[in-house]
Amino acid sequence: MDLNHIKQVHFIAIGGSVMHNLALALHKRNIKVTGSDDEIYEPAAGKLKAAGLNASIGWNPDQLHKELDAVILGMHAKADNPELKKAQELGLKIFSFPEFIREVSANKQRIVIGGSHGKSSITAMIMHVLKSAGKTFDYLVGAEIEGFDLTVQISDAAIIIIEGDEYLASKLDPHPKFLKYDHHIGVISGIKWDHKNVFPTIEDYTKQFDLFADKTPKAGSLIYCEEDNLANIVGAKEREDVRNLPYAAHDSEIKNGETYLKTKDHGKVKINVFGKHNLQNIKAAYEVCNILGVADDKFYDAIATFKGAKNRLELLAENNGMRVFKDYAHAPSKLKATVNALHHQFTQGKICVAYELHTFSSLDKEFIKEYKDTLKHADVAFVYINPDNLKIEGDNKLNESDLKEAFNNSDLQFFDDENELERAMGNQKGKVSTFAFLSSGHFGKLDLKETSQNLVK
Repeated sequence: MDLNHIKQVHFIAIGGSVMHNLALALHKRNIKVTGSDDEIYEPAAGKLKAAGLNASIGWNPDQLHKELDAVILGMHAKADNPELKKAQELGLKIFSFPEFIREVSANKQRIVIGGSHGKSSITAMIMHVLKSAGKTFDYLVGAEIEGFDLTVQISDAAIIIIEGDEYLASKLDPHPKFLKYDHHIGVISGIKWDHKNVFPTIEDYTKQFDLFADKTPKAGSLIYCEEDNLANIVGAKEREDVRNLPYAAHDSEIKNGETYLKTKDHGKVKINVFGKHNLQNIKAAYEVCNILGVADDKFYDAIATFKGAKNRLELLAENNGMRVFKDYAHAPSKLKATVNALHHQFTQGKICVAYELHTFSSLDKEFIKEYKDTLKHADVAFVYINPDNLKIEGDNKLNESDLKEAFNNSDLQFFDDENELERAMGNQKGKVSTFAFLSSGHFGKLDLKETSQNLVK
């Protein structure tokens, strides 16, 4: 499908993070975009409205007609969706968003960043460096990046950088998104079991990354973190005419709470991000940019100004030696990496971590055992569960005793009220110098920016 020949597109479940950004990206190309969803939350609702895209609330099959060039189906839409049924009756071309991205980037060099954690940050780093180096490219990333209006861009550029999620493409296509892009350059940042609702065992989950690696074409490149056991096993497997590029954390040092990269020809380079996982992310980004022809001096000049993706170890407030961070820690491996990063970066003073158990897997009594020792380096550990999620779990809901056992932390405190959590955090003022809110959720209705400012006053 030639992007320049697309005139009209309809989105079923337009309110999703990638879905509404893709809609806006197509709208910028003067493609007529329509869409609907059962609910559309901020910031998607405001962004669509500001662009003049008045998506309908509720499903309206009358929006589907034969003149549509494509229908893009979001993961949120069910198989019996009335708009989907109408599209099928009309014989329209129906795509999941990864299928659509693959379709319109058929003639591009496709770089796909996969992994249980780090993929947003690696993608963001590559985008930042390429932009600084003056290279033209398209992209799809799962986080907001400073200097980029949208999280999706589709143009006539020769390359596209894609954050490849291992979660399923759509209700019609129960295969991981990252298998849909047919990458030329693939990255595996690490493999840690997640999405238990879809991949019941670690073997099921790991198999998806093996399939991803196997899709690397002849003369293609597979970049993988050799410091991650499973990624190393999958990546090191012999594949005919595939260039294997293992990487480890970039050499570095910490001085007075600041991290410096140690380079052979460019001296010490001060960076704004920190933690071993980010040093691994930088090395992955370096390997990709090297293949794409970015010189070392341009890479290090650019990475020195990279401030991180939104919600990825984002500094919310800082004052008088106190600081508050927010991080998208959606799984045990990410939580552990973030807490360890804070522990090694800020050796003076104590660390208080508030962690929200938010995902389906995290609320499962069997899977939660994966969280053992993840809060080991937190001096004060709070765990929060939204009470709405507790109701969903019914008789299997978790209690403080379950959490203390699962995390192997007898001092852990459990909250199901965000206001009580906020008061407990406030009680640590004067005792703690580093605070962190870690979650893929929102801590109920807690205003994290206001709370963070109060914590550092």
